Amino acid sequence: MAEVVSVGILVADVMGKPIDYIPEEDRLALFDRMELHIGGCAANTGIALKKLGTEVRVVGKVGQDGFGDFVLNELKGAGVDASYVVRDPEVSTSFTFAMITSTGHRRFLHTLGANGTFCLDDVDLTALDGARLLHVAGTFLMPTFDGEQTAELLRIAKSKGMATSMDTAFNDQVEDWMGRVSPCLPHLDYFLPSFEEAERITGTSDPEEMGRVLKDICPGVVGIKLGPEGFWLKTGDFEGRIPAYEVEVVDTSGAGDCFVAGFLRGVLEGWDAERCARLGNAVAAFCIQAIGCTTGVRPLGDVLRFMEENG
Repeated sequence: MAEVVSVGILVADVMGKPIDYIPEEDRLALFDRMELHIGGCAANTGIALKKLGTEVRVVGKVGQDGFGDFVLNELKGAGVDASYVVRDPEVSTSFTFAMITSTGHRRFLHTLGANGTFCLDDVDLTALDGARLLHVAGTFLMPTFDGEQTAELLRIAKSKGMATSMDTAFNDQVEDWMGRVSPCLPHLDYFLPSFEEAERITGTSDPEEMGRVLKDICPGVVGIKLGPEGFWLKTGDFEGRIPAYEVEVVDTSGAGDCFVAGFLRGVLEGWDAERCARLGNAVAAFCIQAIGCTTGVRPLGDVLRFMEENG
């Protein structure tokens, strides 16, 4: 039985490396490697949680196409329950082309596809039965589901006694950032956006002020993912930065989702939020040492040993 239900975006990711510049029109540029990976916040977090020893169910939508077949096969191959993923013949599976530079940083080209039409009616509520935690992954890239529909699902999960968490994804087409998340925040135990989204939501670039603005609405734990700077954590008892681990960066794809997986694994263990954040940083450190959103993630025992060895 699933402990965590991860609801949100599912994506087929094509990753090319190294791509340090975009050629002019009608010109050719060469790069060394291209790989097809599963992506999307719900899939990434779900697969990383499974690698950490958690039973996971993923809920989302894909098209009736080859990329949809690939996404479902990858979820099943990873041991994740994908039986509640909806297939829609009217839309294509969401797709991203990730251009990874020689330093491991990324540029993205993305099509919303099935994630754009995913809605509350696509969620079979029996998917929540028996689970301990509902995670909503990819807010701002699900225009139909974002906002009130997400808030309703969170309310349902809370009524079932589940813990709730939510993560975000950047979308430069969004106009009212706070309007999309404000209905959801009162129903969250954990809100874990990245710096770029938190900046748009709150209107400030100061993590301390971001935490204050969000905590005024969200009764739970608020955290801001700061990339190589680590994580800003704000709870009722603690506020401050949890530094990242220093490792060789190969590809930062999926680092934020893997952080969330580590954090939520700590929640399931009953740890305090500060220790959960350190576990999240450690899982993200493994992630960025390999190409792909979850390829580098190791079992929980390996991650805990890494934490012990690195203070």
